Amino acid sequence: MMSHEITALVGKHKTRRRKGRGRGSGLGKTCGRGHKGQLSRSGKLPPITKEGGQMPLFRRLPKRGFSNVNFTCRYAIVNVSQLDGFSEGSRIDAQVLSQAGLIRSEELPVKILGNGELNRKLTVVAHKFSRSAEQKITSAGGNVELVNNNT
Repeated sequence: MMSHEITALVGKHKTRRRKGRGRGSGLGKTCGRGHKGQLSRSGKLPPITKEGGQMPLFRRLPKRGFSNVNFTCRYAIVNVSQLDGFSEGSRIDAQVLSQAGLIRSEELPVKILGNGELNRKLTVVAHKFSRSAEQKITSAGGNVELVNNNT
């Protein structure tokens, strides 16, 4: 054996099955698809959910329990440390926070959390405050205002 005859990639790629090349190949005539029926035809195959007349799995399984997905209330969350970038004595509400890029949308209710420190006197308007956030804002000399719209 010569060095140029050695191939390091032997067995890496499977050989392609050549269908429709005579009965001797083992995949001639119907090419492994059987006779007639939907699966023997060319083109689009039936969806995975089709079970050929059998009751589908998603209809066999019972529908039980309760999902809270329709009743969850999601908040736009802002930490106290993020409020430290605003100027002294400013009034901060959802519109100001969205313009600053701290929340994505003004439509979600805003909740202020107490992560970090606040060194400025601010008036913060939000739907909810954590206890630690409320303490940090008031201890810095600022005010906390709650927005009431039943959220």
